[in-house]
Amino acid sequence: MAAKNVTKGSLIDAVASDAGISKKAAGDALNSVINTITKNLKKGTKVAIPGFGTFQTRKRKARTGRNPRTGESIKIAAAKVPAFTAGKGLKDAVNGRK
Repeated sequence: MAAKNVTKGSLIDAVASDAGISKKAAGDALNSVINTITKNLKKGTKVAIPGFGTFQTRKRKARTGRNPRTGESIKIAAAKVPAFTAGKGLKDAVNGRK
């Protein structure tokens, strides 16, 4: 049986329940966290949350790709891509340690 996916709505419900706050307050807080991380990544700033992980941007070089429909070569522009590196606390929790 596949694991159930957690949606933004179910995450808001869980935060509201755990923190004893309204769903509106939990939604506002979650949106604020997401917006703050996004703004910092746009500026090229790393966002580190000790015990959880680090969000950062990485540069992807321009490259040549292939259109799967036509087989034609296409140029793919260089881009900044978001990346997440899990912290030790998160890795340990996922692996059932401590």
